[in-house]
Amino acid sequence: MKKAILSAALAIACLLTLSLAVDNGKGNASTSPINQTTVYMDHIIKQNNAYVATYDEIQWYEGEAASVQFRQHEQDAEMTDAPDGYYIVNDDPQLHDLPIAADAEVFMQIYNRTGNAAEADIQWNEPITVDKFVSIMNSDDPFQLNNFPYHITIKDGQIVKIVQQYIP
Repeated sequence: MKKAILSAALAIACLLTLSLAVDNGKGNASTSPINQTTVYMDHIIKQNNAYVATYDEIQWYEGEAASVQFRQHEQDAEMTDAPDGYYIVNDDPQLHDLPIAADAEVFMQIYNRTGNAAEADIQWNEPITVDKFVSIMNSDDPFQLNNFPYHITIKDGQIVKIVQQYIP
């Protein structure tokens, strides 16, 4: 009986240990925290052979949470719900800088693919390279991609994922 209990406890301990380890793709367990936040991209520069993004953190709300924030910030007696079902709060316009990982994932919803902004259409979660993202962010395109929010994932002090938030 003691052997069975000891074996079960050992099995549970092993499974718990395995479930808590996060594989970083190199066979090593990673303990680095992953942070996700929503931002407006201000600009991106190349510095020491790496791209550095300058961004402003914002709070992105959807649904009822958006309407609650809308009522708190706008206090418009005629409008009680957030237009289009989302609301953005930017109480702290401080800019932050972080490098973008060379192998970062970038997913766009809408941008000027042809050079004619009128032809821009939605293609949900279209993957593009970091170089392409920097190129279109830094272009003089009238589509102005810095007006869109981006959900970024930060790991080991660098941006490893960028997802454009579509806004109607």
